[in-house]
Amino acid sequence: MPLENIIKDKKCTIVDVRSHEEFMGGHVVGSINIPLQTIPERIEELKKLTMPLVLCCASGNRSGQAQHFISQYGLDCYNGGSWLDVNYYQSK
Repeated sequence: MPLENIIKDKKCTIVDVRSHEEFMGGHVVGSINIPLQTIPERIEELKKLTMPLVLCCASGNRSGQAQHFISQYGLDCYNGGSWLDVNYYQSK
């Protein structure tokens, strides 16, 4: 299933890996904020979320780093890129 459909059908957990301040400035409705630098210590929390995880940030760079790290734990996750793109897919 294409990532756009996973997001649109709400069959995932959207994880915003930007800082708390960035997240508070605007984010995808229903997304959760787990800043990139806290990902390693929050792996157990991530394992309990509805899979797949769709990771987003400002441009796709940090979410790409998070996707690479999280996938090493065998979790089903995607780099959704910019939170604005994810927000657009969800609103369609």
